Amino acid sequence: MPDALVCGAGGFIGSHLVRRLKREGFWVRGVDLKFPEFAPTEADDFVQGDLRDQDFCRLVVDRGFAEVYQLAADMGGAGFVFTGEHDADILHNSATINLNMLDACRRRRVKRIFYSSSACMYPAYNQEDPENPLCSEASAYPAAPDSEYGWEKLFSERLYLAFARNYGMEVRVARYHNIFGPEGTWKGGREKAPAALCRKIAEAPDGGEIEVWGDGQQTRSFLYIDECLEASIRLMRSDFPGPVNVGSEEMIRINDLAQMIARAAGKKIAIRHIPGPLGVRGRNSDNRLIREKLGWAPSQPLEKGIALTYAWISEQVARDRGGKRPAA
Repeated sequence: MPDALVCGAGGFIGSHLVRRLKREGFWVRGVDLKFPEFAPTEADDFVQGDLRDQDFCRLVVDRGFAEVYQLAADMGGAGFVFTGEHDADILHNSATINLNMLDACRRRRVKRIFYSSSACMYPAYNQEDPENPLCSEASAYPAAPDSEYGWEKLFSERLYLAFARNYGMEVRVARYHNIFGPEGTWKGGREKAPAALCRKIAEAPDGGEIEVWGDGQQTRSFLYIDECLEASIRLMRSDFPGPVNVGSEEMIRINDLAQMIARAAGKKIAIRHIPGPLGVRGRNSDNRLIREKLGWAPSQPLEKGIALTYAWISEQVARDRGGKRPAA
């Protein structure tokens, strides 16, 4: 039976990845500071601890796992990343995790390790036009990410690729573009745009109003969790190291995303624009390279994933209200 280690297994993507690997017949060890919040872990062995601790990393990497997935990071949505209040923690915590994990894997002669980078590492100067963002893999330099989160991701990409060159490790680097779906953070300040808007619309009455940061004309693309897992596993088992975009090319304005969610909810919703942290004006995955190297592209329209995600978040909102159904 093949074995896999998933770091960040208590998080959104990590918990879904554990489930997917178990379906494929893997023995899976999950590692995180916390257990998954919304469903029991399916890991065969879940070790709770801090990957910033070098000794702990060496403890959990106790063998030459067939596959190691390093998803653990100090992260969140715009309300966490772009305020400037968490910059030191984001840089220190995530970089320390990656330094520790690579060292532990090198010592155990782990050959293949996957690293989840982010589209946040792309230069801000290429993402000022919401209609024509440039996010091809080759556009990463000259570097100018719009956040310390993006700078750390860029540093860690180079760290993984350097270990591959110097120690013969097979690394795989994916640049995730706004992954969303059920069982993700949906409140508390670290949630991303789809979850935040789903929550706001679930809480609002039909004909009500929600707040959106900025003018809502900023563009993004969003990739449903199942598509993300498929692309990540294909990359892991390919001969291509990356970095490569893992995202959707279905770009949408935030105002239009809100209205898409409102349709899924069966509600009429008005939008009130307020000041708030925004990030770049436009971002969209460029999937030419992943199509060429892996023969993969997303197959599910955004609207389908949004409907599934809204249904799940609506249930969470109802539960928070003591079992009462969201206002309609």
